[in-house]
Amino acid sequence: MTKKILTVDDSKTVRLIIQRALRAHDCAICEAANGEEGLVVAAREKPDLIILDITMPVMDGVTMLGKLKENPDLKEIPVIMLTAESSIGNVATAARLGAKDYLVKPFKDDQLIGKLKAAVELQLKPPPAAA
Repeated sequence: MTKKILTVDDSKTVRLIIQRALRAHDCAICEAANGEEGLVVAAREKPDLIILDITMPVMDGVTMLGKLKENPDLKEIPVIMLTAESSIGNVATAARLGAKDYLVKPFKDDQLIGKLKAAVELQLKPPPAAA
């Protein structure tokens, strides 16, 4: 079954890296450039998983995570935090608010896939049907 994954990061490059890393897997990617946009997309799309950057303009990832966990319709969605700094404060705050895991940038594709597979059942895309 196709998993819906929301990536929330102000860097288009990071969103493209995540999309590329997931191209072999059976998932649909939706994107947002900041936490405020991310909340709107999460409410509309009801993703199976959210990959959430911590440091963003408009609304940072920790604030968005707190708002997600306050929303009865969204609070059960697993969230993996992305951070450029592995500061223990950010990681501890995200964990306290209910983040499933975190990943430090820059990351390798297999690190990302490993974290995602630990959070949701991620399948490879089925081979194309023979014509």
